[in-house]
Amino acid sequence: MTEQPEESPKGLSGLSPALQWLVLIALSAGIAAVLLWLHAPAPLMLGPLIAGIVVASNGGKPRMPLPAFVFAQGVVGCMIARMVPLSIVGDILAHWQLFTVGVLAVIGASLLLGWAMTRLEMMPGTTALWGISPGAASVMTVMSESYGADIRLVAFMQYLRVVMVAGVAALVAKVFGVTAPHGGDAIAWFPDANWLSFGETLVVAIVGPLIARVLRIPAGAMLVPLVLCIVLAHVGWMTVELPPWALAVSFAFIGWNVGLRFTRPLLLYVARMLPRAIACAAILIALCGVVAWLMVVTIGVDPLTAYLATSPGGVDSIAIIAASTNCDVSFVMAMQTVRLLAVLFLAPVLTKLIAERVSYSNDRHP
Repeated sequence: MTEQPEESPKGLSGLSPALQWLVLIALSAGIAAVLLWLHAPAPLMLGPLIAGIVVASNGGKPRMPLPAFVFAQGVVGCMIARMVPLSIVGDILAHWQLFTVGVLAVIGASLLLGWAMTRLEMMPGTTALWGISPGAASVMTVMSESYGADIRLVAFMQYLRVVMVAGVAALVAKVFGVTAPHGGDAIAWFPDANWLSFGETLVVAIVGPLIARVLRIPAGAMLVPLVLCIVLAHVGWMTVELPPWALAVSFAFIGWNVGLRFTRPLLLYVARMLPRAIACAAILIALCGVVAWLMVVTIGVDPLTAYLATSPGGVDSIAIIAASTNCDVSFVMAMQTVRLLAVLFLAPVLTKLIAERVSYSNDRHP
């Protein structure tokens, strides 16, 4: 019996892990540079995100360390705190009716869309119901398998939506105006910095997620540093200092964490469902756009602020995009934070309830 010749490595799978990382970093820098030249919003996140998709889908398997991603979320939380005043709590209380309606409208739209797709059996089991939930991706993915959903497809739908939301949000930001369209040569990557303040900021970015883990605070890796920085800066105990190079590294970690999930085996597995997953995410984004439009015409919120505030999921991505625009960052992050908390506490319960009712109905009417 003759031996079958071994297949030659395809794509990037034949390269060593170190070389794969070099390819990822070089490609990320190149794409980010092009996006900077095009004056695109959030190029330092979108560049690595796109590069991660390209590398992972071509056989590359760079491992994204979880501590690096958690630290990056902490840095993003500190960045948001530098832009958002302590009055964010007052903004939420002053506009609680608007926030309540906006948040419930987005959650309701996602549940209705997921229920309809489940009833039409467009995806196996209750996959669509769990995959369309606007945020709390890890929570929905973990819970979904117990309710007849395909966990791989749920994870793919969740992170595909994050990619699409980031792309559409960047496009909307470009259309409605960016106040800081700097080219790559206009950014002072290594400016004079207050190293003591920078060190204090890094401590908060590291300690905040650890506190969130100990206290089991959902999405606390970003929220705890955000709150700590706002409070400590307000009382004068620290000044948030984040040089551009530190933000660039953190944005890259955020982008890679999403992009590297789109591996070739996963893409091949979900290829048949890809059009449905894209359509599902697009419809949800469009429904959230309708909510944003209603905010514009009824209370006069500017279009960019309204869209970023209602974008379904990817809070860290939206925060990075909002930071590069002339929108009301405080309003955007207030609504995104309120919705994130609502999704974490309400969506799993409501999704579980609907999934059980759909499964019961399907059992009675096979």
